[in-house]
Amino acid sequence: MTNTTPTTAPAKAVDWRRFAWHYVEMIIAMFVGMFALGFLQDAVGLSSHRDHPDLGYLVMAFNMSVGMAVWMRYRRHGWASTLEMCAAMFVPAVPLFPLLWTGVIDGGFVMVASHVLMFPLMLAAMLWRRDEYAGCH
Repeated sequence: MTNTTPTTAPAKAVDWRRFAWHYVEMIIAMFVGMFALGFLQDAVGLSSHRDHPDLGYLVMAFNMSVGMAVWMRYRRHGWASTLEMCAAMFVPAVPLFPLLWTGVIDGGFVMVASHVLMFPLMLAAMLWRRDEYAGCH
């Protein structure tokens, strides 16, 4: 009697070293974007956001997103995963802005808390698509 039960291919193992390296690449790209575009803004006099920490954070999140998006597109990631990673730069500030506007917290707290929260959000976005981030591009 022959076995006619269909066999499924074994689940593809995730290369966690590649995954971890990609996470590091995203952090490097984020900082490159933040510093390069921040330097350019300083050079042309567009970086004075001291009176508006919410605007300052949004500009910084945009700069970080540009760095990551450029690197992700270079590595041939799709737009969905690129935009998810960029969203991780902006999402932490959303619940903090109303607290800032009402004076419950200050701009320094928004900057620190948002930067601390963006790292686990980046990791969550990567875990959501772990096969993509652990694969070769």
